[in-house]
Amino acid sequence: MHSAELYSLHQVARPDGARVRLIQAAFMLLFPGFFFYQTLLGIGAIPAFLGGYFTLVALALTPFLLFAYRLAVKQHANYFTRHDVYCALFVAYCALTLLVNFIFGANPIIVQRYVQSLIFCVDTYIIFRMIDLHDKRFLSMAVLSLVVMSAITIYFSVDGFFFLQALGEAKSPESLATYQGFARSYIYTFLIVLAVSKGMGARFMLYGIATASLFLNGARSEFSAVLFAIPLVELYYTRHKLVCIIPLVVLLSLLAMNIDSLVGMLPDNRTLQLLDLSHSSSAMARQHLSRDAWRTITESPIFGNFASYPDGHYAHNALCAWVDFGLFGLLFFTGILLFAAFYLFADGYFFNAKSSEFLLACCFICITILWALTAKNVPDMSVGAGLGAFARYRYARTTAERARKNMRDPDS
Repeated sequence: MHSAELYSLHQVARPDGARVRLIQAAFMLLFPGFFFYQTLLGIGAIPAFLGGYFTLVALALTPFLLFAYRLAVKQHANYFTRHDVYCALFVAYCALTLLVNFIFGANPIIVQRYVQSLIFCVDTYIIFRMIDLHDKRFLSMAVLSLVVMSAITIYFSVDGFFFLQALGEAKSPESLATYQGFARSYIYTFLIVLAVSKGMGARFMLYGIATASLFLNGARSEFSAVLFAIPLVELYYTRHKLVCIIPLVVLLSLLAMNIDSLVGMLPDNRTLQLLDLSHSSSAMARQHLSRDAWRTITESPIFGNFASYPDGHYAHNALCAWVDFGLFGLLFFTGILLFAAFYLFADGYFFNAKSSEFLLACCFICITILWALTAKNVPDMSVGAGLGAFARYRYARTTAERARKNMRDPDS
């Protein structure tokens, strides 16, 4: 198959103008919009007229996103693929589990948090399933948003840490997001911009800006994700993998040799605790929570024990899927993620022709797996984003193949 034909993916089943604008608006509202709203809230420029913002906006967008997706399914043949079916079944399984446990008296706060997570997953799935990475106006807005978010992070950092709550200016401090909310908006926008950046110089500029901003932000999961994405992306673009690996090893070695200097310059920065997790209270707490999760699993390995912990004391990794959704829920979750990862590396990672759709899916899937192993609860909204981006790539890939086959053999 000719790679030039195979990788003209952005011309396959592009949504119409109205749906493009809706998807763009949804992304901008949920991610850069959240960052800017929270910044204005943190410096006291506005009251919390939308509360914490993200949940309210996500709920408001959900019916519009579902409608747009339904229209796409009706208008494009084979748009609803087996992968979409599996993802819908996973959401349905989780929703049914939540309903049953709520009926039988599970902690309603934990049930509510999971319902919100499922809604976030559905929203991000549709956004990344239908996003157009070749719309210049959208990409310009994403780049501008990333630059402004970086500038805000650097400007409002105090003693090496971006923490707007410390300013004490918020009129509604109870609605002000933590550093993690800001980091989420940042990395989702960063990955969009990174996926469409073809030049090495532009990518390395992005790496520098993103690592500096997330270092100051203190969100170690997102900071680690950027460091994880750098070799993943550069190895994808280079034709000589070994030549790319050598400078990466040198760079990491230089960083390791200068750890003490970095710690001395910014002794209170949370991100530097990644260099020595034995002094990280967060890492120690997560180890304790994982041990609690394992204890629950050994007591009930098949069905788990939904909400068998105080609110917020879940295992910050895939074990929480086993605890709350049983062994089947864990296997379902890991199955769809690992299938996507294996498919991507077997299908397009080593092709000469490059695709923004492929790269976005690959980055999100790999980072989601990283977070599921080390940091996030399940299902996190990154699951929806990763699986949606993968579905977008795979549908475009198979549609391009089908179109080429029809051109070659129109009577088949």
